[in-house]
Amino acid sequence: MNKAFVKESDHDDDEEAAALALAIPPGSKNYITPAGYQRIKDELLQLIDVDRPEVVRIVHWAASNGDRSENGDYIYGKRRLREIDRRIRFLTKRLDLAAVVDPSVHHGSEQVFFGATVTYCNQTGAERTITIVGIDELDPLKGKISWVAPVARALTKARVGDVVSFQAPHGMEELEILEVSYPAPEAG
Repeated sequence: MNKAFVKESDHDDDEEAAALALAIPPGSKNYITPAGYQRIKDELLQLIDVDRPEVVRIVHWAASNGDRSENGDYIYGKRRLREIDRRIRFLTKRLDLAAVVDPSVHHGSEQVFFGATVTYCNQTGAERTITIVGIDELDPLKGKISWVAPVARALTKARVGDVVSFQAPHGMEELEILEVSYPAPEAG
């Protein structure tokens, strides 16, 4: 098989970094909670200590079988190895850029900061609860939104009872903050 058909771009890392750089406001840090940092670190260690050595073993075995041009285990193993190496580089960069912020330092506060779980209602009275997290931790289906999201930026530094406005995709929206909570500090 011609290498032109299986060669992957080396520019994927640059594209990922550029996309994430756009998500972080210029001059800002990549804020992340301790749990988010640990999750990324665990994934990185899994890739380095378990996944990569296993794929290297398979590629080595496949290479010893002879003709590599039609050896599926070898071809797909090498591709998987490139994917793993790319992910390792990406996660290493994310950990290097991360600024870990422990939201429990604000436990008991009624003001919204990074890591807060906020319950608010909009003009129609619909309530929603969200947690403000880092861009590497967001999960909209679980109510975890990035601190750079417009709603998170509008809520930041407001207090329980405040009404904040922000530009939503469908126009200006007002939100009333009903409750703010933070995780309790860990004993120890």
